[in-house]
Amino acid sequence: MDLPSGYSPNTQGNMVCKLNKALYGLKQSPRAWFGRFTQVMLNLGYRSSQGDHTLFIHHSAAGGVTVLIVYVDDIVVTGNDEEGRRKLRDYLIHEFDIKELCQLKYFLSIEVAHSRAGIFISQQKYIVDLLKGTGLLGCKATAIPIEPNHKLGEFLEEKAVDKGSYQRLVGKLIYLAHT
Repeated sequence: MDLPSGYSPNTQGNMVCKLNKALYGLKQSPRAWFGRFTQVMLNLGYRSSQGDHTLFIHHSAAGGVTVLIVYVDDIVVTGNDEEGRRKLRDYLIHEFDIKELCQLKYFLSIEVAHSRAGIFISQQKYIVDLLKGTGLLGCKATAIPIEPNHKLGEFLEEKAVDKGSYQRLVGKLIYLAHT
């Protein structure tokens, strides 16, 4: 950080600059932004979820529900309270520099399909991409994961397994199992 104009370096070492505003790009800027966002949501009457602090819920007097979730720089708003969603959108546009995009189609590896019958979610695209990425798209299912009486050992003639790709695959499978 450079000193503001009009200040000279202090030779005695007893003066410091106080940062009054979080700047974009600093390590603490996402925390400062989310703190301000949380305060705005609480002032609007939303409650933060106990299970996920990025999930905010509002129950209207008419019985409607508006739900908002934040992930990095994406905000998803849903619920059965049309008026509550409109008011929230207008207030967020006033408070923050946001851009409203189209209807939700894909979020955190979950496909969202809208129809007259309702909203349907699927992870088919994530699974197909995972299988393509590992070269297992054409593999066949089996009831037994390994042949019976198979002896595990070191095969010198086989090429070594890439540890990094194996770890990524396990991480993706864990994510798939939990979502």
